[in-house]
Amino acid sequence: MKQVVQNYKSGELAVLDVPVPGCKPGGVLVRTAWSLISTGTEMMKVSEAGMSMLGKARSRPDQVAKVMQSVATNGVPATYRKVMGKLDSYTPLGYSLCGVVEQVGAGVDDVKAGDLVACAGNEHALHAELNWVPKNLYVPVPDGLAPRHAAFGTVGSIAMQGVRQGEPQLGEVALVIGLGLIGQLVVQLLTASGVRVVGVDPDPVRCELAERLGAAACGDPESAAVEAAVAELTDGHGVDQVYLAAGGGSNQPVELAAQLCRDRGRVVDIGKCRLDLPWNAYYEKELDVRFSRSYGPGRYDPEYELEGRDYPIGYVRWTERRNLACFLDLAARGRVDVEPLVSHVADFDDAVETYQRLKDGELKAVAVLFRYPEQAVEAEAPVVAVPSVTVKRSPARASRTPVRLAFVGAGNYATSMLLPHLAGRDGVELSTVVTTTALSGANAQRKFGFAEATTDLDAVLGDTSIDAVFVVTRHSSHAELTRRALLAGKAVFVEKPLALTEDELAGVLAAVEESGNDRLQVGFNRRFAPLLQEATSRFGARTGPASLRYLVNAGRLQHGSWYLRQGTEGSRFEGEGGHFIDTASWLLGADPVSVYALATPGNDDLQVVLRYPDGSTATISYVTTGAPGFPKETLDLVADGKVLRLDDFVRASVHGPERWVSSRLPKARDKGQNAELAAFVRAVRTGGPMPVPLESLVATTSATLAVRAGLAGGAPVTLARTR
Repeated sequence: MKQVVQNYKSGELAVLDVPVPGCKPGGVLVRTAWSLISTGTEMMKVSEAGMSMLGKARSRPDQVAKVMQSVATNGVPATYRKVMGKLDSYTPLGYSLCGVVEQVGAGVDDVKAGDLVACAGNEHALHAELNWVPKNLYVPVPDGLAPRHAAFGTVGSIAMQGVRQGEPQLGEVALVIGLGLIGQLVVQLLTASGVRVVGVDPDPVRCELAERLGAAACGDPESAAVEAAVAELTDGHGVDQVYLAAGGGSNQPVELAAQLCRDRGRVVDIGKCRLDLPWNAYYEKELDVRFSRSYGPGRYDPEYELEGRDYPIGYVRWTERRNLACFLDLAARGRVDVEPLVSHVADFDDAVETYQRLKDGELKAVAVLFRYPEQAVEAEAPVVAVPSVTVKRSPARASRTPVRLAFVGAGNYATSMLLPHLAGRDGVELSTVVTTTALSGANAQRKFGFAEATTDLDAVLGDTSIDAVFVVTRHSSHAELTRRALLAGKAVFVEKPLALTEDELAGVLAAVEESGNDRLQVGFNRRFAPLLQEATSRFGARTGPASLRYLVNAGRLQHGSWYLRQGTEGSRFEGEGGHFIDTASWLLGADPVSVYALATPGNDDLQVVLRYPDGSTATISYVTTGAPGFPKETLDLVADGKVLRLDDFVRASVHGPERWVSSRLPKARDKGQNAELAAFVRAVRTGGPMPVPLESLVATTSATLAVRAGLAGGAPVTLARTR
């Protein structure tokens, strides 16, 4: 098998062929699927190996002391041979991985061959194709957690043990100094614990990432903004706890901790930074300085780690194994999100090159994953094809008025949100309404003035005087009705969703290609909302990538709602998620290239992260468990030092060099249906382009469908446009 090793004397890194470890009693043999590079701890070790002997001595005074003791005991020649022999040997790298149990040792009964496990330990969870892992250093991976995310288990446990040492309480404020891999996880764990967090790091990219992941504010340690944020959040008292997750030789972290901590606050050292405590500052505030020892109780105890002797839960609640299991559970339930921390994924065979790029600074990363040979195909991100279609358009019809419309379906949405905007509109004639029950058609005819009500869809599709057909039926029928109307040569307005499966979408596009009729609009109305359009105009053009957050407080459905019939009508998000993806894509000026989705148990609440070609991201939180009185839709767009805020299509604001706030007087929500219908009717009347390009409608539909694939696979889904 292959394993990554380093010669501490020369600094050489290599991927060696080494024997497969035996499967000893009390542990399991694990074939690695993914392993994580700790860009802090491991890179410090790699950097030290490249130093001169004097540099090595200066970086490890503890080892120098041991050498001097050996000299006193054994003499210089023997000590020299011992030290050189140890330095000139290959040592392993790595301590956090996820893999599949290949063989079970005697005395192990909690896993079996084929189970997926996360493993810890700098002697057992190595960057190697196979590892023997003792019982207390592995845990089964929870259902629904992607293997690449489970590989974060060890570093997650380190962050968790640090947070436990800080003893955070609900409502407290914490300062996290150092926003590398451990610091980013500490931020998320504190936020999940009900603690407000201020982050400190000289890297603005890491500061922005921490804010996206829950920090209230972040900034450079030299910036007055950090001190101001602490003062505002704590009423000037200072933070309750400080977590030192930084490395390096500067004493600035411990000095900043004393400056911003409250009287009798807690300072927890997690990283390896200089700790020359300024006596007066720490004494006057009587600060409680604590150290966090790696993954938790059990660490460095051979009876626990090697012999599998657990500590009774009544005496030691959180051991390193329980911390590992707890972190994986939080990740599986979406309370901690590690995917945004993944800066780079490399094949295991490219390990040496990857380490070198990290060491040279060419590769700047928070977290780097190694993907192992058997995972190269299997673990690639799932792909959902975004189909394209070549259309030989039929000749455009000549302009004419009135535009004659037919409606297929006259349910609540059609009669409350669409028909009121069309009835009585100049240049529009409501020709025919088609329903499956006679009475609903008669009601629509009476209320909105349709010339005819019928249950005969074929007659409507065959009527050459009808210019456009509105499909406003239940979701499961949209694609088929759209396909038939396109083949009949009609312009089509179909309410979302366009399709519930990739096959349905392919059928619609086949009809477009066969007929040459691409006159299609899906009811994605939010981009037409006047307030959002005005706010976008005030925001102006973007020059850099943007971050967009969209909270949809969807609420619970009433018992018996047909929206709950997922087997036939698709999930709620498949039904209306296209609204929010289309809005995000319109605001960001592009179609998404990947989708990552997480769900709470039962898929009630979703987090959907979209990535765009220029590096922009959009996070859609689609939740059903919020307060009914809270606004349904709130949106924030952040880019180029500006922020656009939309509050439920009632108020909007833009913050930047010039501030703009819409009228705060209460007014009806206008989500764009009227403007969208006007644009559709105009396109039908003139033969001009449809309001939204077909390519965009297809991309949004594909992205919506990709959410299901992402939830099933637990990994980002690539959206690949076909040729």
